[in-house]
This record gives sequence, C-alpha cells and structure tokens, in this order.
Amino acid sequence: MDGIVHGENLAVLESLPGGSAELIYIDPPFNTGKRQARPRLKTVRDSAGDRTGFGGARYRTEKIAGSLAGYVDVFDDYTGFLRPRMVEARRILTETGSLFLHVDPREVHYAKVMLDEVFGRACFQNEIIWAYDYGARATKRWPAKHDNLLWYTRDPKLYTFELEQTDRIAYMAPALVGAEKAARGKTPTDVWWHTIVSPTGKEKTGYPTQKPLGILERIVRVHSRPGERVLDFFAGSGTTGVAARKYGRRFLLVDENEEAVRVMEQRLGMEAQRWEGASL
Repeated sequence: MDGIVHGENLAVLESLPGGSAELIYIDPPFNTGKRQARPRLKTVRDSAGDRTGFGGARYRTEKIAGSLAGYVDVFDDYTGFLRPRMVEARRILTETGSLFLHVDPREVHYAKVMLDEVFGRACFQNEIIWAYDYGARATKRWPAKHDNLLWYTRDPKLYTFELEQTDRIAYMAPALVGAEKAARGKTPTDVWWHTIVSPTGKEKTGYPTQKPLGILERIVRVHSRPGERVLDFFAGSGTTGVAARKYGRRFLLVDENEEAVRVMEQRLGMEAQRWEGASL
C-alpha cells in the first residue's frame, strides 16, 4: 500500500515485507527534553495587513486560538528507542537501498555508533551537514545552526546514487572557474546550505520541526528512481511524501501523532489509514 498510515511505527514496520523500499528517510524527535510546539496560523485578507500577496492584495497572519501543534520530545534511552526501528528499516530496504537518519549534533554521535552496529561500519557512506542561518543567537557559545543526516546503505558498494539527477548550486567564487562553469553551477558536497521553511511562506504547514522540501527533493532524486517506494515512518508534516510524489516515486508515510496525520491528509489530499494490525 502507498499512502498515509496513522499508527505506532514499530508495529507498522514489522508488518512490511523485506526489500520493499528503496529509500528510507526519517526525522525522529531529537530528544531535546522540551515540548516541540508551534502555533497554528491562518492568513486573512486585510487592506491594512502587513503582507502583500497575489495581485497586490494585502493580508495579515493570525494565530488560531487554543491550538498548538506539537509533541513532548523526551527519551530516557534515545538509541534504545531507535534501534529496533533501525533493525526493521534495514530489513525493509532493497539490496540497493539507502537510509537517511536526520538528527542534531547532540545525538548524532550516539546514533552513528548504533547504526554502525545495525548496518555495519562499511555501509556508512556520508554524514551530511545541513546548514542554515535563522533564529535566535546564543551569546555564551557558538550558535547551533546545523543538523546532521547520516547516510547508510544496505550494501557497502552497491547502492542507488544518481548524482546527475541532483540540483546544482552556485560556486562561492565564480570568477575562479570561468563563465561556463559558473553558469552551470556545481553539484553539492556533504555540506548543504539551505534555508529553513519560511515562517510566512507558502510551504509552511504550522507543524513543528517541518523540514524544507528542497532537502527532501535532493535526497529523493539522487537516491531513488521513478516508480520506487520511499518510506518515512516519522513522517510529521509529510514533506517526504510531497517530494516523492513530485518526482514520480511511490511513498508510505507513518506517524502516530493525530496532528501530523491531519496535516499530511490536507497537504497530500488523501485520507489516512488507521493501523489496526493488518498487513500493508
């Protein structure tokens, strides 16, 4: 089945057949010890508003009273929570499949040791740094403005990596490479500079920890092929599904948070299946 599943992800994973997904991307809670929450917003047309939209019309943004999307991000044993899900993820991957685990600098070292044990150290391919520049600035340490993506493959040498399918980025010193190369741009490295989802942009769903579509598009395009399945079992706002659909991939999104499921249903225009123990 392709679509959205409302259910506890470990139980759902155990029902999926082995070798059934070419690409798995997950963005689990980061174990920050805090409640992750964002106010839900709506845009209202107002001639005195502070934003200009299509056709020059003016708008203002309002908070929806009494409604915060969120969840409590606390785990006593973070890698113990992730490990059985990573074991299932490895089983579900195809022989040429890839896993991307999206974490933050606080947990990445522990997560990598755990993934080395589950996948094998030879199956580690890259640690990708997603760097951005937005939000508050610390005054007693260097401000933390990056996340970490760990890329592992089912096989250490045989895996899908179609670099020619990626977007290209600008050279930092275009005068050094000449006009032709500068116009073409270069392929990304293992450091990805990409802004966060704009708080006032069209992409914003209001769901906490939503990740930019551009990040998922790059992963989907390079690490899977049209018609293959992409799995995200901490699906949140459904960005993985949006990227998969855009590039002709099948997708399966799993989340047990009712607010996440509601956002995904609205964003993807489809009804979720509630997990009741049946095979998918």
